[in-house]
Amino acid sequence: MTAADTMAGRLAQIRLRIAQACQRAGRDPGEVTLLPVSKTFGVDAIRAAMALGLNRFGENKTQEIRQKAAALSGEGLQWVLIGHLQTNKAKDAARDAAEVQSLDRLDLAEALHRRLAQEGRTLDALVQVKTSSEPSKYGMAPEDVPAFLRRIASDFPTLRVRGLMTLAVNSPDPAEVRACFRALRELRDRLRLDLPAGVSLDRLSMGMSGDFELAIEEGSTEVRIGTAVFGARSYPEPQ
Repeated sequence: MTAADTMAGRLAQIRLRIAQACQRAGRDPGEVTLLPVSKTFGVDAIRAAMALGLNRFGENKTQEIRQKAAALSGEGLQWVLIGHLQTNKAKDAARDAAEVQSLDRLDLAEALHRRLAQEGRTLDALVQVKTSSEPSKYGMAPEDVPAFLRRIASDFPTLRVRGLMTLAVNSPDPAEVRACFRALRELRDRLRLDLPAGVSLDRLSMGMSGDFELAIEEGSTEVRIGTAVFGARSYPEPQ
C-alpha cells in the first residue's frame, strides 16, 4: 500500500493542494478550513480521521448524525449538516447538529428556531444560495437573501448566521463551475455593505472533492471534502 492509499496520505495531499490553490490566489492557507464529509462512511472511518486530528464532520442526513453521535458520544465531535433539511427534521438538527449549512427558506428557519428555543440552544448557520440553473440543486435565490437575513436577525435569535454556502454546477467546463463560486463571493461582498446586526458573512462554504481548488481561487473559506479524504464510497446495490 502506498501513502496515497491511506487516509493520512490522502489528507496530506488535500492539504498540499489547498496550499497550492491559495498560493495561486495570493491567499494565506490558514484562511481555508477543511470540512471532512463523512456521509455514508462508518464509525471506523471517523475514528481513523479522529486519529489524524479531525473532530468536525459534515453529514447529509440527521438520522446518520444521530447514529454516529450515539456511537461516538463523549469524543467531543462536532456534526455539521450540509444536506438539504426537511422541515420535519428540524427537531433532530436542533438537538444534534453544531451547525447547519443548508438554511435555505423561511419555514425551515422558523422550525429550527422553535426547536432550538425548546432545547435552550443556539446554532450556527450558513445560508445556502442557488448559483446554478440545475433543478437538482437546492438553495435560496440570490435576490431573496437580503430580506431573509433581516428576518433572521429580527425574529430568530437562536440562529447565528455566519456565512453563505453553495453547490456549483456539475459541468466539465471549469469556467462554468468557477462562475458559481464567483457569484456567491460577489453576493457576499454586496450584502456586507448593509448587514443586519448579529449577522456575519465571514464564511463562504464552497467547493467539494472535484472542484475545491477553483472554489479557493474564487474566495472559499471552507471546502467540503468527502471521497478525496475517506476514499471511494460504496453504495448498496439496487434491488
